Amino acid sequence: MKSILILIPTFNEEMNICQLIDKIEKVMLKYNFSILVIDDNSIDKTRFLIKQKQLIYSNLFLLERKEKLGLASAYVDGFNYALKNNFEYVIQMDADFSHNPEYLPLIAQKLDKYDVVVASRNIKGGRVLGWSLIRNLISKGGSIYSKIVLGCPINDLTGGFNGWNCSVVKKILSDEIISKGYCFQIEMKYRAFKNNAKIHEFPIIFQDRKYGKSKMNSKIFFEAFINIIKLKYKF
Repeated sequence: MKSILILIPTFNEEMNICQLIDKIEKVMLKYNFSILVIDDNSIDKTRFLIKQKQLIYSNLFLLERKEKLGLASAYVDGFNYALKNNFEYVIQMDADFSHNPEYLPLIAQKLDKYDVVVASRNIKGGRVLGWSLIRNLISKGGSIYSKIVLGCPINDLTGGFNGWNCSVVKKILSDEIISKGYCFQIEMKYRAFKNNAKIHEFPIIFQDRKYGKSKMNSKIFFEAFINIIKLKYKF
């Protein structure tokens, strides 16, 4: 049975993390999987709660980082952990329940046929619940802008709910990742496309978080705008 590592970056997710872990363990019961939480020195009880869950789940691991180093480096550390420990596939997801764990088995199934599986908000059947009109426009506009500039056929370039074959991840990480924030999602997919990876999108319902605070800000969007230009001419 294929081995899957589910990556979950966290920073102050005490209201969500226990319920999320329990739900993942339930829906993925039939799979050979592990969970790696990458925590950026949360100042709430996130790490304590995860360690309590480790007493219950032997397939739950915690990577504690000494400071808030950002989403991109969290995922890079998680991907490198997967490669070092010989996992075949990786699934990345948020800790706030905006990515419904019920989709995890479907992503796992699709990884049998595809190198990259994108749980997409931006194709027929996919949508976002709970976002303001402005945030929706910014998110969809970011994907459309990226798609046009990069000439990449993926519709949800900014989404963070994705499955990966580790052979593709290894190729991508052989060169330096230039993104520090949410543009990382765009960069990974674009570079997979440039490496001729077999990519598949399927529709999901994305639900805005109910607890905790979003880490999104204007600095992140500005970084993405600039880095997309850099990506165009680097790869």
